Amino acid sequence: MVPQRVSLITIGAFNLPLLRKFYKSLGWEETEISSDNYSAFKTAGVILSIFPIEELAKDAGVTFNQSADTFRGVTFAINVDKPEQVDTTIGKIKELGGKILREPSDAFWGGRTAYFSDPENNLWEVAWNPTSVFDERGAMISF
Repeated sequence: MVPQRVSLITIGAFNLPLLRKFYKSLGWEETEISSDNYSAFKTAGVILSIFPIEELAKDAGVTFNQSADTFRGVTFAINVDKPEQVDTTIGKIKELGGKILREPSDAFWGGRTAYFSDPENNLWEVAWNPTSVFDERGAMISF
């Protein structure tokens, strides 16, 4: 059986210092193993790491031929506790120079959602789901 968990997500960075600066500007805390060649941020249960995209492709044994402005077919999410936190979170990201792709709005499924991209066009959703349940660390345990 394969363990049912996601413990680490790595973004392949075209410009690691730029992405590192962006996530630090959000107020996210880096782990002690971060360096000029690798960055990792503590979140509520999953570590978000940033590694040069060419090195990530090499490590995975695949060929890399994509640009930073291409949609990669993956989105990340920051789920919040209250609907108004979608708006305040997007407002803070906007203040920090983040690119807002979709302003906060009520979702057809009963929640509230918005989208932004980081400096390399990795897509992030900020969402409130009325049925989400978080543990004491803030990790989502159901939705």
